[in-house]
Amino acid sequence: MNIFVVLTIALAVIVILLRIKFPIGPAMLVAGLLIWLLKAPEPVFLWQALTETLSMHRTYDIILALYFVMCLEIELRTSGTLAGMVSALEKIFSGAKFTLAAMPAFLGLLPSLGGARFSAPIVEEAAKDLNLSAEHKSAINFWFRHIFEFSNPIIPGMIIACSIINVPFSVFLKNLAWLTVVAFVVGYLILIVPIKTDNVKKIDTDGKKHYGDILLGVAPVLLNFLLVVAFRLNASLSMLLVTILMFFGLWMLGRKVNGKEVILDAIDLKMFMNVLFILYFIQILTVTKVLPEIVAAFQASPLPVPVIIACVSFIIGVLTGLSQGHVAIVMPIVAAMGTGDMTLASIAMAFGVAGQMLTPTHMCLIVTISYFKANLFTTLRPCFFCEVILLTIFSVVTYFIY
Repeated sequence: MNIFVVLTIALAVIVILLRIKFPIGPAMLVAGLLIWLLKAPEPVFLWQALTETLSMHRTYDIILALYFVMCLEIELRTSGTLAGMVSALEKIFSGAKFTLAAMPAFLGLLPSLGGARFSAPIVEEAAKDLNLSAEHKSAINFWFRHIFEFSNPIIPGMIIACSIINVPFSVFLKNLAWLTVVAFVVGYLILIVPIKTDNVKKIDTDGKKHYGDILLGVAPVLLNFLLVVAFRLNASLSMLLVTILMFFGLWMLGRKVNGKEVILDAIDLKMFMNVLFILYFIQILTVTKVLPEIVAAFQASPLPVPVIIACVSFIIGVLTGLSQGHVAIVMPIVAAMGTGDMTLASIAMAFGVAGQMLTPTHMCLIVTISYFKANLFTTLRPCFFCEVILLTIFSVVTYFIY
């Protein structure tokens, strides 16, 4: 069966299952089993995908990193640090609007699945008097957290891309960094500007007394960044160390935190299972050779090369939900077509990121909608409009300038 027919059927099944309130993890698993049944219905592939998923370091790194970030969030929330930090930021920026956009963006500098779970409570706190829907808050948290996908040197996809096409990060930055600015502006106009604050009761609080909370809230992110970049620790170990240090740091400051509550309340089996099912889905696509077949199908088409790169990157981004996923598959094609071709490389990154921003396989999206208990499709709607505008601007600039 034609690979695009298979993908269309699988995506339709996902949409239908999610529409009838089927859990997202099992829905992705059903789609993966359907793809396996239509493309390579041999039990050995399912077993291979399962054993690889359960034996991969990435699986446990993601789940443990998420768990420790949730522990850290509980520490900061129950100690009053989150509320104090938001209060100080609102005092600095004269309102909650800029805080809503700036904090997820800042926390997005650290490319960790758990980061979405860490920024979500800050968005929740900043929006507590704004009468926003769960979906609106989810979209804000999800969108602004990923604006640095085009300019952050520690994004896994960026590291792999520079390595494959053999160019320094500074060259990539020169061609793509402006998309971070556009992403922030577009997101602000669509998600933040329409928020009404006319009827919000203004409470005259002394934000200065909470300035220490900003330091306490930012310190874990900066420390995590240092551990990952300078000491090259993996995400889970880094978050474990940060969580332990924060626990004792809060105690020393007289902000005692219940350790038992932290350890037990951070256990979210439903979320962990969703993550595991999605990773299994991605591995099914890998062992059944679906991803290379998509690339081969586009390469055999008469479409212009930039269009092929854009389409393949977008589809792989949708299927994997990972920056390193579409980069690892598409960038070798870009390199083969011409090492150092920054136009094609930029197209691959821009459309690949768009794909990963509009898919239920994206872990940060799952974490976000789980926290806010939001509807997936309603959350993605404004993100879709943001991506359309972003890609349109990128395509026009690329066509006329590059």
